[in-house]
Amino acid sequence: MSIPQSFVQELIARADVVEIVGRYVQLKKGGANFMGLCPFHSEKSPSFSVSPTKQFYHCFGCGKTGNAISFLMDHAGMSFVEAVEDLAQQFGMKVPEDDASPQDRALLAEHRQRQHGLTDVLEKAAIAYQKQLKTSTRAVAYFKSRGLSGIVAKRFGLGYAPDGWRSLASVFPSYDDHLLVESGLVILNEADSEGTEVKRYDRFRDRVMFPIRNIKGECIGFGGRVLGDEKPKYLNSPETPVFSKGRELYGLFEARAALREMGYALVTEGYMDVVALTQLGFPNAVATLGTACTSDHVQKLFRFTDSVIFSFDGDAAGRRAARKALDAALPLATDVRIVKFLFLPTEHDPDSFIREHGKEAFAGYVAQAVPLSQFLLDAAREGCDLHTAEGRARLASNARPLWELLPQGALKQQIMGDIADLVQLSNRELDEVWHPTSGKSKRARTPISRRQSDSLGHLSESRQMPVSSRLKTAIQARSQSRIPASRADHAARILLDNMAVLETLTSEDHNLLCSLAPPHGQLFAWLEQQFHEHGAQTWVSLREGLKGHESEELALRLMAEYDAGLTSDASETVSEARRLLNRMLIEQIKLDETQAIEASRSDPNALIRYRELQARRKRLEFDL
Repeated sequence: MSIPQSFVQELIARADVVEIVGRYVQLKKGGANFMGLCPFHSEKSPSFSVSPTKQFYHCFGCGKTGNAISFLMDHAGMSFVEAVEDLAQQFGMKVPEDDASPQDRALLAEHRQRQHGLTDVLEKAAIAYQKQLKTSTRAVAYFKSRGLSGIVAKRFGLGYAPDGWRSLASVFPSYDDHLLVESGLVILNEADSEGTEVKRYDRFRDRVMFPIRNIKGECIGFGGRVLGDEKPKYLNSPETPVFSKGRELYGLFEARAALREMGYALVTEGYMDVVALTQLGFPNAVATLGTACTSDHVQKLFRFTDSVIFSFDGDAAGRRAARKALDAALPLATDVRIVKFLFLPTEHDPDSFIREHGKEAFAGYVAQAVPLSQFLLDAAREGCDLHTAEGRARLASNARPLWELLPQGALKQQIMGDIADLVQLSNRELDEVWHPTSGKSKRARTPISRRQSDSLGHLSESRQMPVSSRLKTAIQARSQSRIPASRADHAARILLDNMAVLETLTSEDHNLLCSLAPPHGQLFAWLEQQFHEHGAQTWVSLREGLKGHESEELALRLMAEYDAGLTSDASETVSEARRLLNRMLIEQIKLDETQAIEASRSDPNALIRYRELQARRKRLEFDL
């Protein structure tokens, strides 16, 4: 979907960033600006400034900056389009879709109306279940027996579905409404060939209810638990146009602020784990919805934090769940992200463990969680006798598919070294086992075609160099002559050519790029949205998707100037992007330092912020 830049500018002009931010952050007037505790990192003294005149926010501690739209993207986890639509709805404005055909606009409008209809009936059911909870002594007694307070029950919107076949008939004017079936609230048994009448009845009956919310806080489904030992113990909403178990996480909406404050996400296995952990001091807990952890789950979490800890039961089922989570996390485990695995004693889940041993004991388990690198080695060596050559060979075979899922970087190379040590081979020997060579010619880590090889003809004087060295020399020569005039252009060219680099960026990097002036900021926001929804795409696919987008002209110009005939080595591209972004961060910090000095005239704390910024800038400059 392409949104005209003129509309975005009008929307930002109408929105008051102080009002938008103030809904989530407690702000106090401080001179010309408003100040508050930063919602993007943990701090004790306010360093988060919101300017009503300049209409932007900025944190002197972590460097986050942007406007009303970028705040909704960063804090609420919305995509650029979602943030624009959310803001437009608040002002009664309709987002234009001039680039779409009338047929496409009609289909899109129908789809949105359908989604709104589904979330409306689900929200109405959630309210009804909450009212029923107040009148059910059995349901209230169950939650009290689990130690839940009324505050936590209200925070998660907990409810109760009465023990009746058609209880929702008293909630909705028409029990025959197709939306009740499509939303999963009502089950429809069609008439059979013998003329049996159609039967409709409530899916959830005599269960405590856990509303499932999307990142915007809309109810998209339910989980229901029996009060006794009946089966099935848990019952979830079916897949619907607004609910997919493989993409949604229970409790993520409620945990957004805690994820940033505590610095990590704690992924558990069930609804009660999340609610109980919140009650007991771990509000950063989320849970998969009765299904194995997927890459979509992990990717969604990395939009809010760079550290994820999976907490599973210590039994065989918990180990199997952790193994699936490992597979989902490996492709996203870049050098700037942390993934760990926490295993409790077999007789405990997080709720029971904290109640028996206390919050501090559980925090100790969290601190000692197994790093991804160690868990990968443990998974690969399972069933292998490392005292025999056969056992070590089996470990090498088991480890290879796991290792190859990792993105290029220092972590991947270090894990190869650990595997090589275990199988008693050098890194080079293990690489040759995994990637056999033919004769004397070494296979390049990134294969090149004959046409690409011929394009190195201008390096004829160095034809005796290894192919990998000649390729690197050519890349360096090209980058020196092809770097666009601005760093924003250069960053855009890198990501358009190799979209997978987005996996290696930190949340600070994403914010820096998306908050750039048009058309660069809009291009980076669009690329991030495409990456979250569709994964890494080639330039050919991106070019089609950009048709009609406000940044299309910029992207076409950059890629026309860029010689894409020679593909860069992935690790070289990541390193190049990291150096470039560090330079851009340094420039931003210099501006922040200037603002801090100016602010120090009326705010003594600004000098402290200035020194922190200066120290960080020097660290970045040292790393270049």
